[in-house]
Amino acid sequence: MPVKVKICGLTRPQDADLAVASGAWALGLNFFDESPRHVDLETAAEIATTHRRRAEVAGVFVNAPLDEVLATLGSVPLTILQFHGDEGPAYCAEAARRSGLKVMKAVPAKDAHAVQALTPFRTDFHMLDAYVPGRYGGTGEPFAWDLAAAHPGRPPLVLAGGLTPENVGEALSVARPYAVDVASGVEASPGIKDPDRMRRFFEAVEQAAAPA
Repeated sequence: MPVKVKICGLTRPQDADLAVASGAWALGLNFFDESPRHVDLETAAEIATTHRRRAEVAGVFVNAPLDEVLATLGSVPLTILQFHGDEGPAYCAEAARRSGLKVMKAVPAKDAHAVQALTPFRTDFHMLDAYVPGRYGGTGEPFAWDLAAAHPGRPPLVLAGGLTPENVGEALSVARPYAVDVASGVEASPGIKDPDRMRRFFEAVEQAAAPA
């Protein structure tokens, strides 16, 4: 099965259009106020409404009250809730129950123990991101991809953290994830995607998945 691509940190409809046209499996909309890729509700609603039947639309939240997450759904028709903070298994389970949506839980891959700490999360997807003290993802920093070997493979694993057109092929050969997630690696500036880098990222993923 080909590796899927999630384009995260979208802030402009035209970038979402290009991502979907390029074959993106999922689009990421960041609702964390402190992120340089934070998207306003109006733009997020436009992107989600346009593309939710062709791609998954993930809302990225960091330590948000669950009522706030559910209120966002009143404006933005997401299909995945992506939790990127210190949310626990009970929070994620309740979010799934109350929203009826799929849930993705992300953790910073500091070491193999951190990867194994995902085990209690009975979510639809797990995500590994880079570990940077005091930061909740979106750093553009890579991590040791061989840490993914500590993950059991179920639920499907999404690999994030410093991926670029230049290194995603190596990351795929080492980690063998279900999907890859990229934000800064295909940007001209935070939240503004570079069409050429996005095109080359998809090409690199396709080449890495091709039979030898």
